[in-house]
Amino acid sequence: MQDRVKAVFVKALGIDESIISDELKYNEIEQWDSVAHMILIGEIEDAFDIMLDTDDIIDMSSFAKAKEIISKYLEA
Repeated sequence: MQDRVKAVFVKALGIDESIISDELKYNEIEQWDSVAHMILIGEIEDAFDIMLDTDDIIDMSSFAKAKEIISKYLEA
């Protein structure tokens, strides 16, 4: 699953895969601003065929948190 999430981050944020790690945080890089965050959410929902709750969208503050949130939906 981590590779799929990485691919979504690369596509949505237009960043190189090499800078993606669990420590990557929202607003830490200029490519992950509020507009890009909504694009990222849309890409995640499409890639994993899920609909994220508003609280999860707000809580998605890092790559590690994104993996945690997505896995919660996949287990349901």
